[in-house]
Amino acid sequence: MLSGRNRQSVPTATRLIVAMTGASGAVLGLRLLEALSEVSEVETHLVVSDAGELNLQHELGMTRQNLTGLAAVLHDVNDIGAQIASGSFGAAGMIVVPCSMKTLASVSHGFADNLITRAADVMLKERRKLILMVREAPLSLIHLRNMVSVTEAGAIVFPPVPAFYQRPETLNEMVAHTVGHALELLGVGRGCVPRWAGLRKE
Repeated sequence: MLSGRNRQSVPTATRLIVAMTGASGAVLGLRLLEALSEVSEVETHLVVSDAGELNLQHELGMTRQNLTGLAAVLHDVNDIGAQIASGSFGAAGMIVVPCSMKTLASVSHGFADNLITRAADVMLKERRKLILMVREAPLSLIHLRNMVSVTEAGAIVFPPVPAFYQRPETLNEMVAHTVGHALELLGVGRGCVPRWAGLRKE
């Protein structure tokens, strides 16, 4: 993995930005990166916030550097002048997974104070896909209003709610289903999620 300052992006690749912030659910970001790393036509740009790294350490025993090899470029969250901070970079979409309420609030109010929130702001102003995998419970009125605000601005709010209708037997299956759904929203990984065939009479 090379830094965003030293790498020339592949023009023909679909560029996707993945950000990991300080909400619980680091495994979702990890599994998404692993899946994207297997898609040859996707160029993934990763940003991990300081709180996101704390969660990586606490929940998975990992650091930012352990994610080396799962993304084409690892950007510093404080590098506000990185490639992905500009609409001219041409990223096809961005997903924040997991997305903290702080990050949600910053995006909702256009408070682009770091590379994650700046890149998200770019997605909105350029009318490109932005997915926020928000993680909190219960939700306050402030949280809900921020979700409405970003939805009105064009983002997709995607809480990682497990789908029990598929009868998952393990946590890994629930994570895989959520990640598969996110991949399809990003326009990659078609067929990752089993299709609902309707209720069958037993």
